Amino acid sequence: MDLALFVRHDETRWEIAPHGAMRVPAVIYATEDLIRAMDDKVYEQVTNVATLPGIVQASYAMPDAHWGYGFPIGGVAAFDPDHGGVVSAGGVGFDISCGVRCLHTHLRVEDVLAVQKALADVLFYKIPAGLGSTGAIRLSHTEMDAMLAGGARWAIEQGYGSEADLERIEEHGQMKGAKPGNVSDHAKKRQRDEMGTLGSGNHYLEVQKVAEIYDPEIANAFNLRENDVVVAIHCGSRGLGHQIGTEFLKRMAIAAGQHGITLPDRELACAPIHSDVGEEYLGAMRAAINCALANRQIITHLVRQAFAEVLPKARLSLLYDVSHNTCKVEEHEVNGVRRPLYVHRKGATRAFGPGHPDIPGVLRPVGQPVLIGGSMGTASYILCGTKEGEMRSFSSACHGAGRAMSRHAAYRQWKGRQVIDGLAARGILIRSPSSRGVAEEAPGAYKDVTEVVDAADAAGLARKVARVEPLVCIKG
Repeated sequence: MDLALFVRHDETRWEIAPHGAMRVPAVIYATEDLIRAMDDKVYEQVTNVATLPGIVQASYAMPDAHWGYGFPIGGVAAFDPDHGGVVSAGGVGFDISCGVRCLHTHLRVEDVLAVQKALADVLFYKIPAGLGSTGAIRLSHTEMDAMLAGGARWAIEQGYGSEADLERIEEHGQMKGAKPGNVSDHAKKRQRDEMGTLGSGNHYLEVQKVAEIYDPEIANAFNLRENDVVVAIHCGSRGLGHQIGTEFLKRMAIAAGQHGITLPDRELACAPIHSDVGEEYLGAMRAAINCALANRQIITHLVRQAFAEVLPKARLSLLYDVSHNTCKVEEHEVNGVRRPLYVHRKGATRAFGPGHPDIPGVLRPVGQPVLIGGSMGTASYILCGTKEGEMRSFSSACHGAGRAMSRHAAYRQWKGRQVIDGLAARGILIRSPSSRGVAEEAPGAYKDVTEVVDAADAAGLARKVARVEPLVCIKG
């Protein structure tokens, strides 16, 4: 990207002044190297978002930003419902409430290395993964609606975990305001057999070792030590979320015109928050959030079963579960006044700072865990939200490494077996039903996650706490 397009405020904040139909500035947080490497579509999309009605403060893009549908992936935008604010399905994404859950195992690296292959095999056997993967659960119509209303709380009531899990899940495991009746029968049908499954694409389950601690005080509050073993689960609302996104994007494209909204890109389809379509989408989207929370809760139960078979002394407890494809109503300060805003995060992670009431009590003094996925051959990171992040990005941070090339380009460059063998030689065991899927997710297809995380840390969006590296990866 051409740096002449920006005003540079510091090492990581790049601003595009309002011009044309833009209502607010656009801001990208990145190092110079990262922003130079971003495709021009990020500039186009982050400025397009700045034209939408009711947008507040700025249109933001995180250090891992890349081209997406309408909004850039890594995009953050907040809208005021009392000043014509809109909700956009493209600002949430198709995989609604895709997110990451991190579990303590209370094991050390040497415990896992002794049974690494057996653990990889059992996890792969128990957790369905891959395109169109289905699980053992079959939901009736009544059960589906109960799940969409209850989220992880519903899953726990069915025996998938314990009440103690809920305190460490965003929204305490149940998104309020969900309207299962706003979800189409087709979306529900797509999800009927998919609960407790990872899906495909960049979704994964990883057994990871804590390789380095950056902030001992926060790491202690998070109960993390070097050479501890944790488990990360990255997935979302599967076919149901995708169907909701597809259906409402079509409806919003019509609604935008009906409400006199001029769109610079049809993919920015949106509707006023207080319109029929806007409110129906929010009810359906919240139901999809509950679907994702229930899905990760069921997978957690399956992971616990797998560990119990191979490592009976393991105790899998939650560090945290947070989504990165949502629209949430949150209070933020704008021009010295706190007011409720509809914050869209698409490929961006909520990152509340110390003292925020929505953080579990034991973690509140330090801030919310921020879980950043890397690639299966590099590392992932655990960060912590900051006070400064609220004013800089509506308490939002990056969500992962961000793709550096398309899946098609990656498949042309690598073969799945080549990737699996190369990682095995480094002590990382990959299990996947799809050789093509592994090639498409090759580590080289992603940006340098360390550079992305360092940029988020330098920008004050979130503070680095620990680096974790994969031992076992189950890929969709």
